[in-house]
Amino acid sequence: MRHPWKRRAGLVAVTTVTVVAAVACGGHGPAADPTRAPSAAAGTPAPGASKATGTQDVAQWAPQVTAYAEKAAVDPRLLMAILYNESYKPHDPDLERAWQRLKPDSAFGIANMHKAAFDDTKPGRFADRDWQELPDDPKLAVEAAAWYLHDLAAQLPSSSSGTYTRNELLALGYNAGAGNMLAFARGAKPGSMAQSYLDRLHQNWDKAGEAVGKRG
Repeated sequence: MRHPWKRRAGLVAVTTVTVVAAVACGGHGPAADPTRAPSAAAGTPAPGASKATGTQDVAQWAPQVTAYAEKAAVDPRLLMAILYNESYKPHDPDLERAWQRLKPDSAFGIANMHKAAFDDTKPGRFADRDWQELPDDPKLAVEAAAWYLHDLAAQLPSSSSGTYTRNELLALGYNAGAGNMLAFARGAKPGSMAQSYLDRLHQNWDKAGEAVGKRG
C-alpha cells in the first residue's frame, strides 16, 4: 500500500537538501584574500536596512550601485556585473545564517563577501557596521563591495603584461583575491574557477550596463 504522506515527506527532504546545497555553493567574493568590530547583533537589521529574501534581480539596487561606485571611484557597470555574478545563490538571511553555522567561513550578503574582506574594507568608511548585518542590508553589501573594488584597484600596477583589462583584473581580484589578481596582471593564466567567473562577467556585462544606464 502506498503512503502519500511518505511521498510528501520525501519531497520536503529533497527540497531542504536542494536549498541548503544552493547556499553551500556560495562563497565567491573576496574569500581567497583574507588579509584585511561589530555593531548590530546577528539577525538584527540595521536602521534603514532592507530584508533580502530569496534569489532576486539585483538590478533593483542600481541606484545604490551607481552612488557607491561613484563614491569609491569604480566602474558602476563592473560592480553591477559582479552582483549579477554572485546572484546565482538565494540571498535569504535565514538560509545564509543557517549555512554559516555549518561553515563559519561562508560569505554573506548579495555580494557574497567574507568577514575578513569586510573587516579590512570598513575602517574609515562604515566602521560601526558589522559583517553579520550583510544578509539583512543589501545597501551595505553594495557599499562594501564598491570599496573592496576600490582597494583592489589601488593595488594594481599602472600597466600590466597580461591580456586582461583593468575591469577584468578587478573582477578576478574580487573572486580570487589580490595576490592572484596581481599574478594575472603579470601574465599568469587563471585556473578554471577564476576563468569561469570571468566568463560569467562577460555574459552579464550587457545587462549590467542596461541596469546602470551604460551602453556599448
